[in-house]
Amino acid sequence: MRRRRTGRRGAARGLIALAAAALLAGCGIRTTTVPVDAGAAPSRVPCEAAAGGRVDGGTRTADEPAGGARDEAVAPGRRGVPLRVYLLCGAQLERVERGSSLPEEKAVGDPVRTAAALLTQLTAEPSDGEREAGFSSAAQAPLTVGGPHRGDPKPTLRLSRQPEDLPPAALAQLVCTFAESTAGVSGDTVVLGGPGPYEPRRYRCTEQLKERPESPVPSTRP
Repeated sequence: MRRRRTGRRGAARGLIALAAAALLAGCGIRTTTVPVDAGAAPSRVPCEAAAGGRVDGGTRTADEPAGGARDEAVAPGRRGVPLRVYLLCGAQLERVERGSSLPEEKAVGDPVRTAAALLTQLTAEPSDGEREAGFSSAAQAPLTVGGPHRGDPKPTLRLSRQPEDLPPAALAQLVCTFAESTAGVSGDTVVLGGPGPYEPRRYRCTEQLKERPESPVPSTRP
């Protein structure tokens, strides 16, 4: 009697297992005994900050070159152009708009002044709202930007550090921020060099770079 009951129980368990497998197959789910890596969990970081949330960019004004002397005050009643910079959020580059007192005619007519204002914003601490939204910056002070050396192509911007010596994400931030402003040149590119006699290079901001800012920044000879 015990053997018959044991056999019946084993048969019932087998039928249940077969039925469960059939249901899973009908739902399009394949059973497996191998652990499946489904990737990282979806990020809950919003990566959205209020536009024009800051004007001074930290301890310096937006129209003051990073590490340099402050420019003349903007006349009352005149509004500056908004500055768009790329910050890190969710391991990607995301564009943030910030307020600026940089007059429009200076932003359009002087690439070095525009680049200095943008660099000031990049090296400033993110605002409370930006931090809460998940933003950060790999570009750290002290870092300055100036015009071309003798013999450089006209649109060259010279940094106080060699571009290749910067952290990859920081260089990606600078390249995409400069390239999509009047400080850049055609084709979402910007010509950057360092303080030494080394030849500058033309860096390109691509969608792949925005998605993977830790990857090498595409560059060619200017």
